[in-house]
Amino acid sequence: MTFDTLTGLFVLATASHNIEEALWLPAWSQRARRWRAPVGAWEFRFAVLVLTAAAGVAALLAHAGGKGSIGAYLVSGYALAMLLNVVFPHVLATLVLREYAPGTLTALLLNLPVCALLLEHALRERYVEPQVFLWAGPLTVLAIVGAIPLLLAIGRRLAVQTGLQSGRGATSEEI
Repeated sequence: MTFDTLTGLFVLATASHNIEEALWLPAWSQRARRWRAPVGAWEFRFAVLVLTAAAGVAALLAHAGGKGSIGAYLVSGYALAMLLNVVFPHVLATLVLREYAPGTLTALLLNLPVCALLLEHALRERYVEPQVFLWAGPLTVLAIVGAIPLLLAIGRRLAVQTGLQSGRGATSEEI
């Protein structure tokens, strides 16, 4: 398998994972309050839609730019974020709460192998240089993690402005 092939699989794995979360995480977050702040379905789905599109854009930039491109670093950094996401919060939440945390199945079955392989190939095929990835990878992870509250806030505001919810987290039944 090549880096280019793996970037396509990465987008599919990320989209599948985000679909699983979009379907079940908002309702789960209402019950798992001590583990995760409750999130409305609409704003969460907006955030994962944008993050899924960002994964696609990063993959396209990597494909178009080739070795050493900003796209190669972005998609590799995003893969690092999704790899870390397998453990925190998914596996950890499932173990601590003793109940299934939405996204754990796709995180383990898709994100773990695809993201690990993508990072291996990115380094082996020299799409990213190890010394640059040491700072660029974590920086991408921090940017993604930092974007999540902003995307949720934007999604919440859009939902209120369009009348989809009244400023509080919408339940799955409302969406």
